[in-house]
Amino acid sequence: MKEIGGYIEFENYFGTVYHEWAVPLNCGRNCLAYLIEAEGIKKIRLPYFLCSSVKNVCLKYGTEVGYYRIDENFRPIIDDLAPDEWLYIVNYYGQITNEEVSLLKQRYSRVIFDNSQSYFQRPADGVPTLYTCRKYFGVPDGAFLYTDKILTRDIPTDESFERIHYILGRYERTAGEFYKESSDNNHFFAHEPIKQMSKLTADLLRSYDYDRIISRRTENFKLLHEKLCGINKLKLTIPEGAFMYPLYIENGTEIRKKLQQMKIFVPTLWGDVFENCDKDSREYDYAENILPLPTDQRYDDDDMKYILEKLQETGVI
Repeated sequence: MKEIGGYIEFENYFGTVYHEWAVPLNCGRNCLAYLIEAEGIKKIRLPYFLCSSVKNVCLKYGTEVGYYRIDENFRPIIDDLAPDEWLYIVNYYGQITNEEVSLLKQRYSRVIFDNSQSYFQRPADGVPTLYTCRKYFGVPDGAFLYTDKILTRDIPTDESFERIHYILGRYERTAGEFYKESSDNNHFFAHEPIKQMSKLTADLLRSYDYDRIISRRTENFKLLHEKLCGINKLKLTIPEGAFMYPLYIENGTEIRKKLQQMKIFVPTLWGDVFENCDKDSREYDYAENILPLPTDQRYDDDDMKYILEKLQETGVI
């Protein structure tokens, strides 16, 4: 029976979800799991420059995994694929265009585009494309998948209310107090089955001013790039609604530690590379020495200037 009255629960929002026409799921890795099941994927080629969670999803569903290298601009270095093999492309820092992906699809036919670092880049026509929400917004889960192959079986709906505590906690306190909860939540999805996006996350995603978020992220990226492009070893384009600013320098590990002491938290992305790749490989070098600087909607011009001042104190600038 429907409940009427009593205490007021979380507010319902009525804005538009940015990826309104995609399949809403519980996490990014299950977007791939969904595709594996819907498309019957038996073989897939992954980049070495990637966390093990994607590989683990493939192995969990019995998909044979191969690997490829990337060039200095994050583009795949690929020999011919097997006739039944799929190519998994990661859009690192939003640097790969839809035109490039379309050309890869023409060449290899079976292509999956991972836009987890380019949330506001619309999907290329006919290319299965996945997005994750946690990298861009204060939500505990959520992902979107564009695909023409829809599963017909019943898929349960996720629930988020027990996992949102660390996000609410950081809103009123410091990040350090809730870091373990955040980390535990990341690991939680390793064993979660495919589920529909939770009602709570779907509601929150209708509350955001996406135009403001895109503008703020883009402007923050631009400001950093204007000051850092001369020392950045990467040749970058400016993506719309940027994920983070990848500063590629010497001694990245040392500078990351110094910034952390200054309360500027810069993650090490794809840390699994340190175990899976040689020290002299590009992937190992990029994981170690690219500093993903925050450019998200929480920050403005003054915050970017503050980051630049602290980089100057470390001797980078």
